[in-house]
Amino acid sequence: MVKLVPGTWVVIADGEKALFTENTASGWEPKLKVLSVEQQDPDAVQPRPTDRPGRRADGGPNQKSAVEEDTWRTHARALFAQDLADLLNREGHKGAFSHLVLIASPQVLGLLRRNLHETVQAKIVAEIDKTLTNHPLKKIEKVLADHTP
Repeated sequence: MVKLVPGTWVVIADGEKALFTENTASGWEPKLKVLSVEQQDPDAVQPRPTDRPGRRADGGPNQKSAVEEDTWRTHARALFAQDLADLLNREGHKGAFSHLVLIASPQVLGLLRRNLHETVQAKIVAEIDKTLTNHPLKKIEKVLADHTP
């Protein structure tokens, strides 16, 4: 656990949305300012996503089984994580941040780790495996404070 310094980038991501924030506080309580929001273009992903996986009929009467999530959606999330890693690599090499905190779902966190350059990985001071992209900043700041001393 580390103390967050002013200027630390905190990236909150899932497979479809990423919030780029910066810590502006110098004390133990983080204060985040949104720098940008990146979202996957829903029209670029084909076919149109549904709310939940479908169901198919089984051999017995009134029996149905769930169908797994389409691989195109999984692929789209992986591509979004790759784009996010590329953006972090570019900004990290330009010197836009010297400290980085990643907050992402476990799957996205794994994809980011795999695709980040070693110099950018060296700037990571904390990782939190939670999906918080649709939470208010106050909630994210509280989770961040709970995970840093």
